[in-house]
Amino acid sequence: MNAPLPEHIRKALETVTLDDKYSLDYGRAFMSGVQALVKLPMLQRLRDAQQGKNTAGFVSGYRGSPLGGYDQALWKASKYLKAQNIVFQPGVNEELAATALWGTQMLGFSPKETQKFDGVFGIWYGKGPGVDRCSDVFKHAN
Repeated sequence: MNAPLPEHIRKALETVTLDDKYSLDYGRAFMSGVQALVKLPMLQRLRDAQQGKNTAGFVSGYRGSPLGGYDQALWKASKYLKAQNIVFQPGVNEELAATALWGTQMLGFSPKETQKFDGVFGIWYGKGPGVDRCSDVFKHAN
């Protein structure tokens, strides 16, 4: 019942931390669904880097969205996001969040010599009625 673990298993478990879900780029880490959504932009940045692209990320949305706790989880992971050039900026409402995200996609309009990144990927979140109100931004930003 309380038999000691084999040495190789015990040593492997000594290195496990609660931050593994955000700090590990490879391997297995256990996390909730919301934490997986926080990890998503980090994985996108890793995929981009593997393809030789230097990208940044931008996450915005409405804090009252049904994704309960997503914004709080993003804030808790801010040191991991910042280290990978991923910015979380919540919007006052869905429209402003979507418009802010749209602005990050206009990288090509600035002079090449001022661009620090090859591109910016974005994640927007909101609730159903907010999607309806954002139709102009969605239509014109795509």
